[in-house]
Amino acid sequence: MPMAAIMAAGMVPALGMGVATWAARAKFTASEHEAGNASFILGLCFISEGAIPFAARDPMRVIPSTMVGGAIAGGLSMYFGCTLMAPHGGLFVLAIPHAVEHVMQYLLSIALGTIVCGLMYALLKPSAVAQTV
Repeated sequence: MPMAAIMAAGMVPALGMGVATWAARAKFTASEHEAGNASFILGLCFISEGAIPFAARDPMRVIPSTMVGGAIAGGLSMYFGCTLMAPHGGLFVLAIPHAVEHVMQYLLSIALGTIVCGLMYALLKPSAVAQTV
């Protein structure tokens, strides 16, 4: 059970940064939009490093957002009793028969954690114009 929670929570930071760039387009620069798209794809593969550029640039907003979103994803995964037989692989592990137990609840956990993370950061982030002043 803990491995499912670990992977769910670990996917959220990168996925959430992608969602944030889509949810608050005006608050992000063109390069941040590109980084957000790449971050989302990396997050699907359980590669959390997609969130690093965002955290390095704005740690006081990104880190709390990713912590809250990850906690929600991991907590829901545990609540639903999701299990994971592979320690890595992101959504690709869904292709392995019986690798994930309670698949729909697991995907829901990741989706809800991602949405919370992304929207929280989108709300906390100042506009791109305000940052340059």
